[in-house]
Amino acid sequence: MSETKGASLLIVEDDPTFARTLRRSFERRGYRVASAGSPDEAEALYAVDSFDFAVVDLKLGGASGLAVVEALHARAPQTRIVVLTGYASIGTAVEAIKLGAAHYLAKPSNTDDIEAAFASLRGDASVPLEGRKSSIKTLEWEYIHQTLVECDFNISETARRLGLHRRTLARKLEKRQV
Repeated sequence: MSETKGASLLIVEDDPTFARTLRRSFERRGYRVASAGSPDEAEALYAVDSFDFAVVDLKLGGASGLAVVEALHARAPQTRIVVLTGYASIGTAVEAIKLGAAHYLAKPSNTDDIEAAFASLRGDASVPLEGRKSSIKTLEWEYIHQTLVECDFNISETARRLGLHRRTLARKLEKRQV
């Protein structure tokens, strides 16, 4: 992508190894890259600089990347934001787009996938409407994850709202790491 040569990129990722890998890969492609491991670090960076592109992890430790998307979009609406997550759900995808993300990718995704998402300026009306039917387990996971997001990833409050014991919810979350 020649139009990205020299473009600025903000990576907000709490996994230092993955963040370093992404950073190196994008730097090899000609991007100027800054990275942050938390919402506060990200805010400090975009408060003093603007970015052409941003990759934001959905779950940043105990914080939600959706707050980063919202704040970054409010400050710089021209920034093309891609949300990257190992906890993909329909609910968080919808919220990410509403809050200003241009695209939403489930992990594992690589630099090519992210660059393609940056380049995707419009939706794709040719996407087939008939997808695989969701299993009960998938629906359960999406509901749990949606409730987690609503509770800002507070496990105790999520368990209370779902009517589950906290340990039961923790076991379900451990089994479903993507």
